[in-house]
Amino acid sequence: MTEWLADKLVILPAILIGLTFHEFAHGKVAALLGDPTPGEQGRLTLNPLPHIDWIGFFMLMFFSFGWAKPVMVSPWKFNRKIAMKTGMLLVSLAGPAMNFLLAFFSAVILRLISEFYGGSYGNIVLILLNMLWYNIILALFNLIPLPPLDGSKVLAGLLPDKGSRLIYSLEKYGPLLLMILIISNVFARYVLPVAHMIQDFILTAVMAL
Repeated sequence: MTEWLADKLVILPAILIGLTFHEFAHGKVAALLGDPTPGEQGRLTLNPLPHIDWIGFFMLMFFSFGWAKPVMVSPWKFNRKIAMKTGMLLVSLAGPAMNFLLAFFSAVILRLISEFYGGSYGNIVLILLNMLWYNIILALFNLIPLPPLDGSKVLAGLLPDKGSRLIYSLEKYGPLLLMILIISNVFARYVLPVAHMIQDFILTAVMAL
């Protein structure tokens, strides 16, 4: 029991940081595009509490996939210089991009520890390895092109208007489709191997710098 709890405590910082920065990135990009909604809802903060969906949080803790409380965005409030569809694409990409960035910086710190301290500082290394892994998982999970995940809005932003409408019309079925994807083990079978490849690539690239 003590060992199990210690393992979960090592995972905890990675999940809190990954979820918080992911949602903050969505809100910040929306705000930069002129939408005041995230700020009005108190989501332009690095305090984890406003961002956490507790079910998604525990799913990520125990099953390696999960979610946070979505940031509400009002695309009609974007600056008129940018199309709503393009704005939503940028807002949606911001979260996964932040997770990949956090994964990269985790690998950089791991290299610095290895280079200057000979790979000691055991718990710190474990926390950073979890930071690397869970941020990759968060990015990939959210890039799955099924509503309400970020990937659906990214795809909608890249498709012609007819295709975008089709993607958004699937939103009412999104939770069911995601549940089928998870229960059928598709996520573990196809996404986790990609996550391992990306993790190895980041570590190899950083170590080669």
